[in-house]
Amino acid sequence: MSESNTTTASARPISRWPVPDVMDLPADLKARILEVQSKAGFVPNVFLALAHRPDELRAFLAYHDALLLKPEQAPGPDGSPRGLSKGEREMIIVATSGANHCLYCVVAHGAILRIYEKKPLVADQIAINHRKADLTARQRSMLDFAMKVCLDSASLEEADFATLHQHGFTDEDIWDIGAITAFFGLSNRMANMTGMRPNDEFYLMGRVPRSKG
Repeated sequence: MSESNTTTASARPISRWPVPDVMDLPADLKARILEVQSKAGFVPNVFLALAHRPDELRAFLAYHDALLLKPEQAPGPDGSPRGLSKGEREMIIVATSGANHCLYCVVAHGAILRIYEKKPLVADQIAINHRKADLTARQRSMLDFAMKVCLDSASLEEADFATLHQHGFTDEDIWDIGAITAFFGLSNRMANMTGMRPNDEFYLMGRVPRSKG
């Protein structure tokens, strides 16, 4: 499997740095990338761009997985949500990546968000202005907090935490909100610095129902 630093469809650079051949990567990274390719049908360009430094890609993926692959919690006895759903984790990424003007993360994670939430409009809404998006009050408060962590973390105060507690978020949930925001702040900056290009496949994912034929 030979990869260059350009996408097949557009022939535009994936990254301003050289992109290694996947088959030349360490075995664990090669296996991870080939597994993703098998499931998605393509290799997200973030893997290829960050593979320029395999040790850093490995660390990036470890923290990514720790934050995003947690099992969802069952609703409370009254049916109220507990913890963060997979879709809500993606909401945080899309909202804060929009604030950081990160094309790659808005496009790629917007696609994942549309699929998780089964809502073709929600990613675009959240990327532009989450306060105008079709969200619950709980989700809006979550994104208000994430945006403050993203844009003005030094001004966080007890009232910000109290608001989240009122919506049923625990201190561990709040840590997740902040950590996802902070981690993707790093991702946004790396993507912007490298000129990381979103895969063309991401743009249409989750926008129209799949054909049943």
